[in-house]
Amino acid sequence: MQIRPTPTEEEAAAIAAAIEVTWPRAQVAAPDPEPPRWRFAGRWWTKPIPVRRDRPW
Repeated sequence: MQIRPTPTEEEAAAIAAAIEVTWPRAQVAAPDPEPPRWRFAGRWWTKPIPVRRDRPW
């Protein structure tokens, strides 16, 4: 199978560039971010200052 009329060099370059742009490429997926090692949730120092002020019994 041949293309008729034969494309010029510029046309052949444009065809090759169009094929290169539209051809799917393999992509490497980004690694999942590492979860944090510890959190401040539930610690006494995360509460607002007025709540932290405990009265002696």
